[in-house]
Amino acid sequence: MIETAVAVMIVLAVATLFAVSGIIFARRRGIDLEDFLVARNSVGGSLSTATLVASVIGAWVLLGPAETGTWAGITGIVGYGIGQAAPLLAFVFLGPRMRELIPDGHSLTEFVAYRYGSAMHLFVLSVIVFYMFIFLSAELTGIAKAFNLLADIDLGLTALTVGLITVAYTAYGGIRASIFTDGIQFVLILPLLVIAFIAALVYLGGFGEAFRPVQENNPNLLSISHRPGIEFGITLIIAVLAANMFHQGFWQRVYSCRDERALRRGFAVAGFIVVPIVCLAGILGILAVGLVTIEDPSVALFSLLQAVMPLWGLILVLVLALVLVMSSMDTLMNGIASAVTSDIYRLRANTNSRSLLRSSRFITIALVIPAILIAWQGYSVLYLFLIADLVCAAIVFPVFFGMY
Repeated sequence: MIETAVAVMIVLAVATLFAVSGIIFARRRGIDLEDFLVARNSVGGSLSTATLVASVIGAWVLLGPAETGTWAGITGIVGYGIGQAAPLLAFVFLGPRMRELIPDGHSLTEFVAYRYGSAMHLFVLSVIVFYMFIFLSAELTGIAKAFNLLADIDLGLTALTVGLITVAYTAYGGIRASIFTDGIQFVLILPLLVIAFIAALVYLGGFGEAFRPVQENNPNLLSISHRPGIEFGITLIIAVLAANMFHQGFWQRVYSCRDERALRRGFAVAGFIVVPIVCLAGILGILAVGLVTIEDPSVALFSLLQAVMPLWGLILVLVLALVLVMSSMDTLMNGIASAVTSDIYRLRANTNSRSLLRSSRFITIALVIPAILIAWQGYSVLYLFLIADLVCAAIVFPVFFGMY
């Protein structure tokens, strides 16, 4: 276990580094309302890939896939990976269509209001806010649980610290600051995850030795014909695809991309990158079943690493978790604020842009308080996501059928 004081220093150092970087970038760039909401036509293909991967791969990737692996096995994990890639690949086609239909838009809700009217518009806006708020709460819950297990830090303290520091630069710089920090976080995420995965295998005695307990005691987790895994994998593909179609962070980045080529390239490459990331994390959950006693499946990956990794490895994993949670949280907070502010702007076009920018910043700050309170309760991250996913699945077809 990591000493509490060391873990607190890690939280403060990593979180402050990204906060300061985001604020400095925003101050130098200068942020107006459009920059805060969508940073229109400013992001090339490589950076669009980076910001999309960093936005969608949050701390959940260290919890949800591993929890899935503990009972659904390899087929459930593959389904999780495909489900996470599916919406990104769908945006390769839907993104250009939206730019064609609403060229000066900011959000999916603007199209819904135009196509279906005010009642459906309010309903879809409610779904977007609900889904992204649950996502935000799940991210804070995940990082709080990780630090509680590895360093015995109170759930509320971790959630409060990470939440407030992240909201500091997000409320100031909006999507501009989020995209800038995403670029840095993208460079760190995959290498840190690969190092943690390889180190775990090495300390477990190699690939074969690591899987031996699972093969002996729970071989169904490694079987491609494991029926619960197949069923849950299919469920995840449908649920994750449906939910992420209402991810305002994606719709913002549809308009942030410099042109259609950058949009297609960014979403397509990001879709292929997320699959191995989800699978690597999920495999560690399967390994945990054969090697440690799992009291809370949400933190199966951390339970395994705590049992086998030396101190340097645990510190590396905590840094990875912090990078992941901040990369997605800033997108979620700014996404909700963007969706609400865009609708205020559409309904009250005479409102001063400075007033709208202040409103958007206030919404961003206000979101983090209830999310911290929910994270304090320590609910299952996978359970939180499934609640939001099922709500989105109910309306995904009629909304997007209307685009064609």
